[in-house]
Amino acid sequence: MRPVLCAVALSFVLSLVLPTTAVAAPPPSAAPAFDPQAATAAYLAQVPADVRARSDAYFEGGYWLLLWSFLYGLGVAALLLGTGLSARLRNFTRRLTRFRPVQTFLYAAVYFLLLAVLTLPLTLYESFFRERAYGLLNQSFGDWARDQLMATALTMILGGLAMTVLYGVFRRATRTWWLWGAGVSLVFMIILTAILPVFILPLFMKSTELTDPAARGPIVALAEANGVAADHIWVLNTSEQSNRVGANVSGFGGTMRISLNDNLLRRSSPAGVQAVMGHEIGHYVLHHINQMILFFAVIFLVGFAFVRWAFAAALARWGGRWGISASEGIADPAGLPLLAALALTYFFLLTPVLNTFIRTQEAEADLFGLNASRQPDGRAEVALQHAEDRKLDPGPIEEFIFFDHPSGRNRILMAMRWKAQHLNDPACAPAPAMQ
Repeated sequence: MRPVLCAVALSFVLSLVLPTTAVAAPPPSAAPAFDPQAATAAYLAQVPADVRARSDAYFEGGYWLLLWSFLYGLGVAALLLGTGLSARLRNFTRRLTRFRPVQTFLYAAVYFLLLAVLTLPLTLYESFFRERAYGLLNQSFGDWARDQLMATALTMILGGLAMTVLYGVFRRATRTWWLWGAGVSLVFMIILTAILPVFILPLFMKSTELTDPAARGPIVALAEANGVAADHIWVLNTSEQSNRVGANVSGFGGTMRISLNDNLLRRSSPAGVQAVMGHEIGHYVLHHINQMILFFAVIFLVGFAFVRWAFAAALARWGGRWGISASEGIADPAGLPLLAALALTYFFLLTPVLNTFIRTQEAEADLFGLNASRQPDGRAEVALQHAEDRKLDPGPIEEFIFFDHPSGRNRILMAMRWKAQHLNDPACAPAPAMQ
């Protein structure tokens, strides 16, 4: 033990006499760790206060327009029913022909025309004067009116055909019409989705194939890297109508396509274009259109169950006054304004549900786009461009109810969090201002 004690004593004495040798600490980093919250705040600060106030006012005004459109729609339905105009229109079509499908088509076509005329004041304010006041519409009144007339004509034709089939189901399936009605509505939704990019959109907007190799090459590479055929990339000539940037996935089955608009190519950086196209490819790869069809299958089924109960209750109380046949019930075309009012109420109440479903898909596509394009700053750039007509930083309840896309702040924050996890990627190195 004596040698051990001597060694301990000697060590103690030396520790008092000799200077201590500290363990070398790692040198401080050249820059603090990347902070996603600070980076998000820096991006939001790039939007001038007056621009932000203007976009907030525009978007918040849309909350009230949602309510006014709902009440206006109920008022139009009440007018058509309460004045007996709907019943007289039904009687008129029955005098023209005895063939029920033709009666229904004629009634529905005139109904949609009346609807367009009666809602014209609100349509003028909402989609022309208000858009022009906020600098969001490039069209002249003549061009805008042409599009409105085209939309009305299409609604009369397609809506008339849809109502003809739907009322045929009502007449034949007297007890299970609500089940068949949900199925027919879903089929028409699929058909409309399929024909939209090929037959309908070209009536309102020119589309051409993207041929510029500098713009096309990166998009093709991005698509093919994610298993998406990129034989055709379409550019929508949106600038004739507005300056909004955007892209979309449209169509169904063989007509499905990914398109971007000319504003995106003109106004956004290559990184922004890549981020947006990664997002749209995400919709395609994640089968969001198929998911939406399944979602709406449930929505239609529950909606027709609601209509079955509410229509019977309203018919029992006011049907005689409105001229709706009690023996025909839901199959009487004169009840179409009531059916429309009930559908309007149902979808108005479902606004937070519908927005949450779509917003969730959009967030999934954002994350896919970040992983695919690896362009978080491009994603943030485009989010700021959307701030021209979208509120950047809403409250959580406000976003839950009214936003069908993630807010600008949340989209940028997701991108910056992704960036913080991928700082070793040369494409994701923090910009000097963010360090």
